[in-house]
Order: sequence, then structure tokens, then C-alpha cells
Amino acid sequence: MKNFGIIGIIVLCIGVFSCSTPRQPTGISQTGTTAAAANNDTIRIANDELQYEIIIIDPGFNSWLIGRAKPRGFYTQSYLESRNIPWVTEWNTHVISPRRGQEDLFQMAIDYRSGTDYGYEVNYMLYNYLVYFQLKNNIRLGVFAPRP
Repeated sequence: MKNFGIIGIIVLCIGVFSCSTPRQPTGISQTGTTAAAANNDTIRIANDELQYEIIIIDPGFNSWLIGRAKPRGFYTQSYLESRNIPWVTEWNTHVISPRRGQEDLFQMAIDYRSGTDYGYEVNYMLYNYLVYFQLKNNIRLGVFAPRP
């Protein structure tokens, strides 16, 4: 029943779409500034030119991101991608075949493709959400231990 209550609160909607794969994405806009995100717990990172976005709706994530996550630039994009790929694969496995007691935690698949350059910001936010999710729910997605 504890998870049922959390599920009412935790909603992750991540859609990652890409039509092209330029090496240096431009025009990344971030809406849901700190004040707005604190009010509605929604963070949206999008690049309309490349047609991808990541939307995170999870109470507590924004304050965790501000207080515990490493700053932008701490990790390289290749490091973030090397963690995101197996974690997203495991996430999607949970969506397809939910484990007992975790059915409500993994509701939507994440469309994240290896070899596609989503840019630093999307990789940074996805990485930090997956770290936050694993620590908060005491779940491990793959072989890499989550480190804030």
C-alpha cells in the first residue's frame, strides 16, 4: 500500500524523440525554473529544433536536484550516456514485465536510443532523475550503483 500512495504522486513522463543527430545541439530551452518547479514539481527540458523533450513530474526531485546532484559539467556527456543506456534498458524491462510490488513505479517506457546525440542537458536531467528514482525507491537499475 505504501507504493500505491507513492504511485499517486510519482509520475514520470519522458519522451525522447530525435529526427537528426547533430554533434552540437543548439537552442535548448529550459522551462520550469527553480521557483516554478518548486511550486508544481514539474521540470521540462526541450529542444524544439531536434524535437525531443524530457518532462519530470515528481515531488521532491527538484529540491533533490538542487541540493544533492553534482553540478552541470561535473560529468562528461559520454559518462552520462554510458549510465543512461543500461538504466533506461532496465527501466523499459520493468515496464514490459513489472515485478511484484513495483507495478505502479514503471508506467511508461523511455524512448532513448543509443547513438543518438540528445545533448548534455537531456542526458544530465535523465541521469539525475534515474539516480534520484533509484535512491528514493531503493531499486537498482542494472550494474551501476547510483551516485548523486
